[in-house]
Amino acid sequence: MMKKSEMKRIENAASRQVTFSKRRNGLLKKAYELSVLCDAQVALFFFSPSGKLYEYSTSSVMNNTIERYAITSDKAEEIGKTTKEEIIQHSENKSARLHKKLGLLEETKRRLCGESLGSCSKDELEKIEQEIKRSLTTVKARKNKLIQEKINQLKQQEKNLTNENAELIKTREMVKNLKLFNPPKVEPEAAMEGEETPMFHL
Repeated sequence: MMKKSEMKRIENAASRQVTFSKRRNGLLKKAYELSVLCDAQVALFFFSPSGKLYEYSTSSVMNNTIERYAITSDKAEEIGKTTKEEIIQHSENKSARLHKKLGLLEETKRRLCGESLGSCSKDELEKIEQEIKRSLTTVKARKNKLIQEKINQLKQQEKNLTNENAELIKTREMVKNLKLFNPPKVEPEAAMEGEETPMFHL
């Protein structure tokens, strides 16, 4: 089994040049195959260690492909920048709305508790009064519902206990009647115990 060669710079100049020639041809071949098989627009260029330029392009002019890349890259960067700015702005607006809403809720809570009423107008005070009345109505309705549920629960428990007590009384009567109809039997020997044996005199 062949060992995988370590990826590092080839120190021998001759070996390095041979490797460059092989890999160069392979790279150009892959670029050509990609353009033909997949109908892709490919542009490839690189320089050898000695500075010689090698290039391949599906377009007749390399600059056409490079210009297309530059335009596409600039648009993508601009779109990405705009999208990022829009996301940041949207997040800031949302945060500001939530902060404002939280402030209003805190203010309403304080007023319903009878605090910070000094700056309220007559209409605002009447509105707060109506809110409190509605809240009290809701609280009372909930309280009455809980009380009624508790009453129904206690009634059901009382009914269950009454039924259980009736069953116990019924069972006790059945046991009592069973004892009356079936009195305990007395054995003859047990009945004769304690009687004196008569004595006969000749």
